[in-house]
Amino acid sequence: MTIRAAMFFGAAMTALFATAPAFADGIAFVQAPEQGGGVAVGATMEEAFGKAVTQCMESGALEEDCIRTNWCEPAGFSVDVFLQHAEGPHWHEVVCGLPDEQIARAVGETLCDREARPYLIECAVLQVYDPDGSTLMEQ
Repeated sequence: MTIRAAMFFGAAMTALFATAPAFADGIAFVQAPEQGGGVAVGATMEEAFGKAVTQCMESGALEEDCIRTNWCEPAGFSVDVFLQHAEGPHWHEVVCGLPDEQIARAVGETLCDREARPYLIECAVLQVYDPDGSTLMEQ
């Protein structure tokens, strides 16, 4: 590589990294069936899950009951949907890493499509989270 080519390459790489977005934190979700859950952001997967498990345990769940369910990095926007089957079982479905709040809400509504899932007796978008893990819906 010539000196001129090396200088051009170096300048191009500097420009690329200067305009690239900073890496965002990831978001972790945990659930303790019938007991609670947790949602937290962190610089690493382990950090975020650690915080989410601590939050889950604050609801009275044991650490081993707080099941890791979702992780996205970067966090993006997230949606948490509650669903209940006609036979009784209920669960949450979480989708994270979405590009904006509107899309997160649309994903939640789509998960509740009764034509696609006629076996549901209940389905509701419970919460939408921003990339910082802040809630966007009033409780």
